[in-house]
Parts: sequence; structure tokens; C-alpha cells
Amino acid sequence: MDKPKEIRGKFFFLFLATFIFLLCLAVRTPRTYGSVPQPRRALDACPSRTSSETITPLNNTKHLLVSAYMDRREAGSDMRIIGIFKRDSIRPLHCVFCCAGRLSSTTPGTIMQHSDRFGFPYATTDVMCRIPRDCNATHVDLLTQPGRVRPLHQSWLPIRNQKTNEKKKTEEFQFNFTVCISNLFGDYNNVLQVAQSLEMYRLLGVDRVVIYNTSCGPDLDRLLRGYVQEGFVEMVPWPIDRHLNPSRGWLFSQSGGDVHYFGQLTTLNECVYRSMERSRYVLLNDIDEIIMPYRHDNLTAMMDALQRQHPHTGEFLIENHIFPKIHFEPSRRFHLPQWDGVPGVNILEHVYREDPDRGSYHPHKMIVQPRLVVWTSVHEVIEKMGQRFKVPMDFCRIVHVRVSLRGSLTLDQLNVDKRLWDFQEKLIPRVDEALGRAGLLLSTEGRS
Repeated sequence: MDKPKEIRGKFFFLFLATFIFLLCLAVRTPRTYGSVPQPRRALDACPSRTSSETITPLNNTKHLLVSAYMDRREAGSDMRIIGIFKRDSIRPLHCVFCCAGRLSSTTPGTIMQHSDRFGFPYATTDVMCRIPRDCNATHVDLLTQPGRVRPLHQSWLPIRNQKTNEKKKTEEFQFNFTVCISNLFGDYNNVLQVAQSLEMYRLLGVDRVVIYNTSCGPDLDRLLRGYVQEGFVEMVPWPIDRHLNPSRGWLFSQSGGDVHYFGQLTTLNECVYRSMERSRYVLLNDIDEIIMPYRHDNLTAMMDALQRQHPHTGEFLIENHIFPKIHFEPSRRFHLPQWDGVPGVNILEHVYREDPDRGSYHPHKMIVQPRLVVWTSVHEVIEKMGQRFKVPMDFCRIVHVRVSLRGSLTLDQLNVDKRLWDFQEKLIPRVDEALGRAGLLLSTEGRS
């Protein structure tokens, strides 16, 4: 064998050995970027990404998820997911949990559709889930097929109210009274009446007002931002119009749309559960309504008296009374110049009250103990664990300044009711301060 062929052969075998070595190294060593190899996420580990939205579409369905709360009051269930479901598309669902960093096995969900739907194709719906043993559940999601978990594609909801089932003493609640307001939408800009209502609630002893906001007018937005900054108002974004065609009415046959009144039934129930662990009482009413004690100076004294008389009651119905905004108190005593440029109704100027037409359906609003509520409608609790009591109108009633419900009544047929005036000395400066903070108050020079 000649020398050149021998040298070429040695180089060929050396090249082949080097190539095989590098190939094996590439297969055995994962490719990394940086000096320290990065660990891979285990296939059964929970991702760090959770839903930060108040409305989350459920994968592979037409349904929407809102929030998840621990709730062991129902036999055989550990937690409740609140959602808005397409009524004609309900199929079995399965619960999967993030157990402090690892995935659980799936458990079957029990779907409970709320009975008040008013004919709309979408309805408030709860899914009850059982948490597997040895699972310290922090997040939950729903699957259309059991066992098919794709961690990076799940819409994980944080599980709230982890301590709800613990019995609390009154002094252990963060808040004594919470007002739940649903829903703001359109260009609603009734600034003056909202400011007066919020300050009245503060005078009556309310600690927190929760408002679900789809949209509102620019001046009202400025006002509410000030209340949010000081911690009195909690604004919950409610972009229901990004997902559905929400109705502006309460009855499908009259107004059409996908869901009742911008999802009002869902937000009311969500607010009850949001407040369950932190508030002794919850008031469920509209933003232009004031639940007003008539024998007591504040809500605390009134509810203490009612609870002593009715210790097993969890739902107190308050009768709605309309103060038509077309009738003004003739002296114009509270037509204040600094409020002339503020959009909205001045409730201090309206003292004429309609008697309800008790011959037809007459709605109430409610004060509830949230831990005794399972689910609620707008005017009454549908499923509860305590009793119901209708509060007499001379004890408490709703002051509701709005369009008349009984327009045929003359002024002589209305009642003079100046209960709001009992608070005017403290109310007016507080409203001035709130409007001033929002840059909406005119000069007070010349004020009478």
C-alpha cells in the first residue's frame, strides 16, 4: 500500500470518528441559550399564567367563566365556579385543579343553571366541583373531556374565599356593610345623584361599594376614580359587550339580546360571593337607590334591631318607593349654585313620594347576610339557608328618585317625605368635597 493512500485513509477514519462523537454529543445534550442550563417544566406542573380577566371564555365551548370561590355548604362539593352559559349548548364538564404547583386528576362538575333567565339564550350558571384528596387547590379550570389537560392552554381561575367556612364573629369582618351595584353601561353620567347616594351611604355606615362597570360617562368616570383611590369604591371591570350582545332590558321578548341587562344577575351573585368572607351584610340595589332607615340614624343600629327580632333571618326585603323627579320642592332651598353645572339629579330637591301600587307586582331590594345566600335574583334571593323578612315601610324603605311609575297621580296624591333632609348638614359638604376632588364643582361664592 503506497504512502498517500495510507495517509488519506487515516484522515478519513479520524474525520468519521470526530463526526460520530459530535453527533452523539448533540443528541445527548439539550440546546441551551446561556451559560446555565434551564430546567424544563414538568408535564404535570401548573403554569404560572392565570386569567387576569373578569370574564374568561371557556375553551371549546360558547360559555364564559367569571370567578371561582371555595364553597363547602353544598353536600358533595368543595367549590363553586360562577359563569354565563349558552343554555342550548350545555354539555358535561370536568374540573381540574392546580394543587400548589402540580396538576390534579379531573373530577366531574355539577352544572346548576339559575332559574331566573327571562327568556335570554345565556344564563347565570354555577359549576360545583369536588377537590381531589391531597390537593391543596389554588386554581381551577373546566374541561370538556376528562383527563385531557393541556396546562399551557388552560384558563386558570384563582380560587377565592379559602376561609369562608370558618365561623366569624362580627368584629372579625373587614366590612360591616357592602353595597353591590350592577351594572354601569352606555354613557350614564348622573354625577350629582351618584355622589349624593355614595355620600349618603357613607353617612349610614357603609364601608365599601362594589360597582361593575362596562362603561359610563366621562364626568362620572372622574368622580368614581376619586372614590376608588380613597378605597371606598371597588370598580370591577365588566366587559360583557366584548363577548356577547348584552340586552339593555330585562325581558328577551321585549328587548332581545344575548343576556339579561348586561349580565346583571351574574354580577349580583358574583358580588355576594366576593363579599362573603369580608362583609357582615350586603345591600343589593341600583346606583340611584338608597336603602334608608326611618327609625334609626344608621344601618348598624337598624340591622342590630332587626336581627334581635328575627335572629334566623338572612334576607331582609326593603320596599321600593319612587320620588318622581318631575316634582320639585317649591322653596328650592337646596337648589345650590355650586351644583348648577354638575350633570345629574339633585335628590334633595325631590320630596314627593308615590305610594306603591300594591295591587300589582311591586319590587323590593335586599339586605342579606351573604353566607346564607346560595344564589340570588334582582328582587329576591332564590336559594338561601336562612329565613326571609319583609321590613315594614315605616322602619326602612328605598328612596328612589327617578321617572314616575304612577304618572297618573297628581301632586296632591303624593306624600311629602323629607327624610333626606335630616342628613343635609353633613351631606352637602361631603358632596362638595367629592365633586371638588373630581374637578366638577363650581365656585361656592354666593351660596345661600
